[in-house]
Amino acid sequence: MSVAKRHHTVPQFYLRGFARNEQIGTIRLPGDRRFVQSIRRAASETNFYAVDGFKDGTDVFEKVLAKIEGDVATVFEEIENGRWPLNPESRLRLAQFIALQAIRGPDQRRNMQHLVAQMTRLEIGFGGRSGVRKWAERKKGIVLTEEQAELLWDQATRPEGPPISITPIVHIRQIAELLEALLPYVVGRPWSLIRFNKRALITSDSPVALIPHPDDETSRGVGFMTAWGVSYPLSRRLGLLLSDPMPFADAMPVERVRAGILDNVQVGTKKNESFQPDARVVDHARM
Repeated sequence: MSVAKRHHTVPQFYLRGFARNEQIGTIRLPGDRRFVQSIRRAASETNFYAVDGFKDGTDVFEKVLAKIEGDVATVFEEIENGRWPLNPESRLRLAQFIALQAIRGPDQRRNMQHLVAQMTRLEIGFGGRSGVRKWAERKKGIVLTEEQAELLWDQATRPEGPPISITPIVHIRQIAELLEALLPYVVGRPWSLIRFNKRALITSDSPVALIPHPDDETSRGVGFMTAWGVSYPLSRRLGLLLSDPMPFADAMPVERVRAGILDNVQVGTKKNESFQPDARVVDHARM
């Protein structure tokens, strides 16, 4: 059985909505380097989800994702063909996919690494330089030399903390834990399908963007629960805006919101276009 080594963090079927002839224009950030690449290579990393110990191969999770992507691709086709609102089953399938896309990519793994690095920095810093060797033996089961302990102390006390690498299996476990938790904050919002006629959307390797409340100056750390909205570009001409459900909380049962009763269609504007993926991501795709 062949084993795939190139793992896509954004599906190829999705990238086709922003490509021409299987080629997609790319801007790699930070910087402004522009180039064209095939959708087979875009938003992919070697062995990003690779895990050992499975009889179906190290790409077992990549195969799981491929099955999910194949199922939701038909929902994208429904929307492209003019069906809106979606039926409850298709709507739920797309909501699950959006939640998955929000946590499956390299940005999420970087966030995990940053969090662990800061926790490690606090733990080692609390114990002081003299406690580094005891910390390593207690937490990691390893015995450090004096030189190794000194190096770890120097690394751990940097503002960014020590270098931490999150393994694919740890990331996959977090995906499994977070997916169900995030789903209510995706499916429980009113959905607006935004059609652009003159302007075109871009996407990125982190296509799900959280939009803070416009009048909330403290929402720098906005999450799915507190975001005013969630945006997701479906293609160059179609965008999805999942807005705040709270104005309807007293008048509309959540079950009806989840069923899509409040879903609507809007004409794309410059303001809608601004609800784009985070500009800090590695790749922006543009044609």
